[in-house]
Amino acid sequence: MAQQLFTDEQWADYATLFGRNLQRLRNQKGISQERIAHDAGMSRSQYQRLESGANRDGQPSNPGLRNLISLAEVLDVTLDDLAPRTWPDTRAI
Repeated sequence: MAQQLFTDEQWADYATLFGRNLQRLRNQKGISQERIAHDAGMSRSQYQRLESGANRDGQPSNPGLRNLISLAEVLDVTLDDLAPRTWPDTRAI
């Protein structure tokens, strides 16, 4: 069986970093959570969960590609700008 090279805790930490990065980019643009959520086609609570780094069950947030692209478009940034470096190593061994 394949084994993950990153732990659930590392993934949670990365989701938190993603949320902080998203918040920083939003604040730089001077956009409210409500406005960015609306413009990206999601609810405010869904957007807030992304910024917090966790879903409503407390698990690390894991946005879909459609949401990532919508957020990048609204913020006028690339997907690379949204995702903090260094990415978790998700390859299986």
